[in-house]
Parts: sequence; structure tokens; C-alpha cells
Amino acid sequence: MTRLRTGMGIAFAATLLSGCGTARQAGRATTGVVGAAGSAATGVVGAAAGATTGVAGAAAGGVTGTVGAVAGAAGTAAGATAGALPSGPVDRTLERDGIRFRVTSANSGSLNRVTIAPSGLEKDDAPVTVEVDGTLTGIETADLDGDGSPEILVYANSAGSGSYGSLTGYAVNRRQSMSQIYLAPILGNSAEGRGYMGRDTFRVDGNRLLRTFPIYRENDANCCPSGGRRTIEYSLVRGEAGWILRMVGFKDA
Repeated sequence: MTRLRTGMGIAFAATLLSGCGTARQAGRATTGVVGAAGSAATGVVGAAAGATTGVAGAAAGGVTGTVGAVAGAAGTAAGATAGALPSGPVDRTLERDGIRFRVTSANSGSLNRVTIAPSGLEKDDAPVTVEVDGTLTGIETADLDGDGSPEILVYANSAGSGSYGSLTGYAVNRRQSMSQIYLAPILGNSAEGRGYMGRDTFRVDGNRLLRTFPIYRENDANCCPSGGRRTIEYSLVRGEAGWILRMVGFKDA
């Protein structure tokens, strides 16, 4: 009887231990499955979030790139309107104060014919054609004398190593007609002409025309001016038979 009870106890204990062990293993397995599922779900959610973030970032980058491209294009258009010209034939129309100027030229070779055709003048819209020494480098409109009637300014540089600058310009007379603008050449023996050997650039700044060029010192090679740069400032005044760009002053830098 004692052996029977002992055997039954052993059997019961073994069954109990076996059941507990199985239960623990099952619990661990279930926990492992749940943990794995949770990790997988977390990974999927993280991947989805990462993909969404990546898409959003790419979209944002695309928008930023598009905006930058548009801004760059707008900047290029604005720069072109301001006057800089590429090489080759010119056919450019500029407008200011309700008056339009169409400027055309073959812009090829060392001498070029330039035609300026105005429209919107109250009396005389006849085009004018002039010959310039060199190729055209820029076109601008301005109102240098502030009278409400614009000017058209065409810049050119001669051929050769000197590349001397010149200006062809016309001023509108009280919105009626156009008269030519005269710009005196720079004299080498003048204060503003010391060290001048060409390579002029022109631009309008408010109601002034600015002419800038490098300053050559004695013994400087043509390629290598070493005296800095000089800017001459001009105002527009009425002359006896047209308009004159009169020097206001100059400064070296």
C-alpha cells in the first residue's frame, strides 16, 4: 500500500512537473510569437513611417527644387531685361513709361549697323539706324533727367585687345520724338583719362550713367592692369542740338 501511494505520488508529481513545464514552454512560445509579431508590426509601422517620411522629404525637396528653378529662371529673365546681351544677332524690345524701343542688329564682325525703332511717341515714330564700332554688349532704358520721357542706351565694345567702349543713345523729347545723346571720348591727358586703355563697361544707377574701366600703370601689359578700377559718373543735360552726358565726377577703387 505504501509503495502504491509512493508510486502514485511519483506519477502525480511527474505529471504535475511535466504539465507545468509544458505550460511554461507554451507560455514562452506564445510570448515569443507575440513578441515577434509585435516586433514585426513595429518594424512594418516603422518602415511605413520611414517610407512616408522619405516620400514627404522627397516631395518637399522636389518643391524646393522647383521653387529654386523658377526663382533662378526669374533672375535670369530680370538680368536679361537689365541689358546684358549674348553674342550673335540682336532683336530686343524694351519698354519704359509707355514707350517701346525695338533694337535690332546683326551684331557680327567689327562694325555693326544698329536700328532703333520707337513706338508710342506722339509725333515721330520713325526708326533710326547708326553704325557702331564693335559688337553690342548691352541695352538699357532709363530716365536720367527725370522728366518722364525715357532714354534708350546701347553699349558696344570695339574689336581688338583694347576693347574700347562706346555708347549709342537717344532721348525722348517730351514724348514727341527722339534726339541723339552725345558722350565725349575719354582723353588720355585728362585727370579721368590717366591709365585708360579701354575695356569699358556701362550701367545705369538711378539718374546717373556709370562708366567703369581698369587703370593701367606704366609698363603694365595689356592683359594685366594693376592700377585698380575707375568709375566715371555722368548726368544727362540738354544741349543745343540734342542731349549730352556730362561728367559729374569720378573715383578710383
